[in-house]
Amino acid sequence: MINVKNLSKYYGDYPAVINISFELEKGDIVGLLGPNGAGKTTTMRVLTGFTPPTEGDVTIGGYDIIKDSLEIRKLIGYLPESVPLYLDMEVSDYLEFMGKIRGMSDSKIRKRLPEVIETIGLGEYRNVLVGKLSKGYRQRTGIAQAILHEPKILILDEPTIGIDPVQVIETRGLIKELGGNHTLILSSHILPEVSMICKRVLVIHEGKIVADDKPSVLSEKLKTSEQIELTIRSKNINEILKELRNFNFIIDARENLVNQITNKNDETINLIVEVKPENNAQEIIAKSVIEKGWGLVRLNSVPMTLEEIFMQVTTDEKPK
Repeated sequence: MINVKNLSKYYGDYPAVINISFELEKGDIVGLLGPNGAGKTTTMRVLTGFTPPTEGDVTIGGYDIIKDSLEIRKLIGYLPESVPLYLDMEVSDYLEFMGKIRGMSDSKIRKRLPEVIETIGLGEYRNVLVGKLSKGYRQRTGIAQAILHEPKILILDEPTIGIDPVQVIETRGLIKELGGNHTLILSSHILPEVSMICKRVLVIHEGKIVADDKPSVLSEKLKTSEQIELTIRSKNINEILKELRNFNFIIDARENLVNQITNKNDETINLIVEVKPENNAQEIIAKSVIEKGWGLVRLNSVPMTLEEIFMQVTTDEKPK
C-alpha cells in the first residue's frame, strides 16, 4: 500500500528527514513516534503530497508521489496538526464543502454525510457553527473531513494535541475504531497514545528511523535487563532480599512500596527483582523461594514500557 525508499527532505541545508525507508500493508495501524522536531510532520507532508521529497522514492497504492500526486490524494484522508477549519460555517455545510473540493458527487455527499456524522459522533452538532465547537469537537470535525471521501489510508498528525483528558480518551477510541477499516498512520509524541492504538511503531529521531517493530518485539530486542514482580507470603524481608542478592544474575532486589502500601494488611511481601537476561531466571527464583519454605504467591515478568524503549533508542544508551 505504501512504499517509502531512501526518502530525504532538506530545507536549504537543514535535513528534516534523512534516508528513511519503510513499507505499510493494507490494514496496518502504525505509530510514527518521536520528539517535537524529529521529522514526523515532514514525513507526513511528503506522503500526502504537500511537500515534494528532495531524494528517494515514494509510491502509494502503486502511484508515484511525484508523477501521480492527484491520484494519491484521492486515496488519503489527512488530518494535519492544525486543522484548516472554516469557523463561520456550520459543521454539515463545512463537510459538504470539503466533499465538493474532493470531487465527490452531490449524491455521494448526501449518502456519506449522515454516515460520517453518525460515526464521528457529531449528530447534535451538525447545525452548529464550527467556531462554536470545543477543541475536541473541532478535532472530530477534522477527522470527519478526512474520512468523508472513503479513503483507503488515514494520516493523522498529533490528533489529540490541545484537547482535554476526557476528549483525548474519546478521540483515541474513535481512532482505534477507524483503524479497522483503513491503513492508518498516527503521528504523536505521546507514548501511551501510540501504545494503546498502534500495532507497529516507527521511532523517528533527528530525521532518521531508529526503531521499527511491534512494541512487544522492540521490548525484547532492546532490553538489557528484565524486571520480575515477586509476591511472597512471609514477613522476613531482610532474609529474602539477602537470599535473592546471592544470585549473580540479579542486578537489584527491592520492596515494591506501591503494592506494599496497597496490600499493607496482607501477610505478604511484594518485591521488584531486576535481573540480567537469563532464560531460566524465573525458574531459579521460584525454586529458591519454595526450598526456603516461603509461600510463593505470584511471580511474573514486567514488560518493557514504550517510554523505556523510546528513551533507549533516542539517547546514547544502547544494549550492552
